[in-house]
Amino acid sequence: MSDREELPTAVDTEALLTLAQGHHERTARATGTREAGGHLVKTYALQAPGRTVTEQDIAAALRLTAAHLQLGRTRGSLGLAVLIMHVGGDGDYVLVHSWIEGYMSDLAIFTGPAGHPERLRPGRTGLAPCVWEAAILAHERDAFSRHVLDSSSPIPNRLAAWGADTLTGGVR
Repeated sequence: MSDREELPTAVDTEALLTLAQGHHERTARATGTREAGGHLVKTYALQAPGRTVTEQDIAAALRLTAAHLQLGRTRGSLGLAVLIMHVGGDGDYVLVHSWIEGYMSDLAIFTGPAGHPERLRPGRTGLAPCVWEAAILAHERDAFSRHVLDSSSPIPNRLAAWGADTLTGGVR
């Protein structure tokens, strides 16, 4: 692209530079593998600077996750999911990512005002993970492939290895 004199009209260079200047590290923390909605759910806390995910936040996210996953079988769920409780700079988010038939996945995103987990509601159509959430989901895609799909161990051993393979620390 460096040999192009003009960029396509949709490229917003000012917006991209503003995003780049504000980009920062966020802290990801694994908070255990639990059962919700009949699924095995690996849980994460993702925190913007100055915000902290509490046990109450995780409990609220798990209640929401359980309600969402209750109908997982009707969407082809294989019984494994990842929950991300993200306390962001502009609000709170819960992502529920589950593995479904045919090597595919299902993603639900719930959004709400900061500090009010009881007000989380389904996100708008087309909403996708942010850069920090996507970092966790990329790790989880690799962990699922490595421990569940590519292993030759019995399923309980595969699931234990999957549950133990977590991403903790700074994500960008």
